[in-house]
Amino acid sequence: MSPAAPRLAVRAVIRDGNRVLVVNAFPDPGRDLWCLPGGGVEAGSSLTDNLRREVAEETGLTIVPGPICHVGEFRDPDSGFHQVELVFLATVTGGVLDPAHRDPQGVVHARRFVTAGELADLRFKPDALPDLAFGTPPRITPAALVRMAR
Repeated sequence: MSPAAPRLAVRAVIRDGNRVLVVNAFPDPGRDLWCLPGGGVEAGSSLTDNLRREVAEETGLTIVPGPICHVGEFRDPDSGFHQVELVFLATVTGGVLDPAHRDPQGVVHARRFVTAGELADLRFKPDALPDLAFGTPPRITPAALVRMAR
């Protein structure tokens, strides 16, 4: 049996001053792993449209996606789950972070802005998150992706 194709996902680095937005994206509220908001790409929609939809579903915020700043991969040999993530820089253009907001998929049950110090006290993925949120992340433009593919 051949392995399943990797799942493609999009995520957003959303800053508010010296804080970054993270979500606890597990149906079980007892799980303590935090990540950037986003999720699976649906065929037929652009990467940026998928990112806007996912962030709105998980947080209630409206964003404008910027450049890609990170490409990551997660593989779990036990379950066979394999995901490739494209992480974009993004800017909030509307909405408020409301604790009463409910993710229609029922996956995200908590969301919050954290400082670098607060992030250091959390379990999070990807490992590059502190650099992406609080460093100077690279900006990968669509033209750069085309050059990389040649």
